[in-house]
Amino acid sequence: MQASNLRIFFAILWLCCAFSFATAQQVSNPIHLIVPYAAGGPIDVTARVLAERVKDTLGTVVVENRPGAGGNIGADFIAKAAPDGLTIGIAATATHAVNPWLYSRMPYNAATDFAPITQILRVPNVLVMNTDTARRLGIQNLIDFIRYAKAHPGRLNYGSGGNGSAGHLSGELFKSRAGIFAVHIPYNGGNPAQLALLSGQVDFNFDNLATAAPNIKSGKLTAIAVTTPQRSSLLPEVPSISEVLPGFAVDTWWGLVAPAQTPASVIQKLNKAFVQALQAPEIKTRFASLMAEPAPTTPEAFGLFMRFELGKYEAVVKRSGARVD
Repeated sequence: MQASNLRIFFAILWLCCAFSFATAQQVSNPIHLIVPYAAGGPIDVTARVLAERVKDTLGTVVVENRPGAGGNIGADFIAKAAPDGLTIGIAATATHAVNPWLYSRMPYNAATDFAPITQILRVPNVLVMNTDTARRLGIQNLIDFIRYAKAHPGRLNYGSGGNGSAGHLSGELFKSRAGIFAVHIPYNGGNPAQLALLSGQVDFNFDNLATAAPNIKSGKLTAIAVTTPQRSSLLPEVPSISEVLPGFAVDTWWGLVAPAQTPASVIQKLNKAFVQALQAPEIKTRFASLMAEPAPTTPEAFGLFMRFELGKYEAVVKRSGARVD
């Protein structure tokens, strides 16, 4: 064999070995993506969709569900993992903005124990009324709603999935900003609260758009306003509360974090892969079916956002008086 052919042969052999080694490294050292909630919910679904999408750039991403204590168990697992980029996980409104004020003792520090990667999604909440109730009270829009509530203090009531739930805290923030009083009725979960609204046992709820949308479309519920700063592209005909109460903003969000002290180069690599995935047209279409809006950001922007949310909910939770333990 001529020398030039030998060089080509060994070059090809080296490339094959290098590729095999890299592949073996990806298989033997997969990334573990921790979801602090049970399998099957919207957060779990989106995590699995993204894990599949980024495998070509990051290798195998294994989704692990570690539910319990309102998400605190899974979040604590992320916080205490090795900061090597092989364990990342979901940070959500509850785990990183609400729970630190709702629980008297927390196993992690939401402000310091995590390195932000990117926000993933936001899901608008929506102020909805039983359509028959809204018609009977002559309420067609948010101004009508606030006017009626001020003229009849305590006459309106609203349901939620329990003390400290998203629906409860949205209601408390709205009451404070609108200068009204309405009676809160906590239920044992979101489904019982929705059934109470549909049956007319309560007058209004702050519900997740994904949950409320089918009943809005069927005409059983009337969407008064969405809670996001701007109108939602998923329900563009419905105004936002901020159009009447400037600065009002509440939505359900989640994103990706790693343990604190994870190297910046690793964070940037993860951010690039997941942001590209979130920008893919098929991913946007898939998430739209969940009434979720992709919200990719830089690590710095997501960190600032989480700190803002943590501060915002401190005041809301303390005003509500809600406690879990």
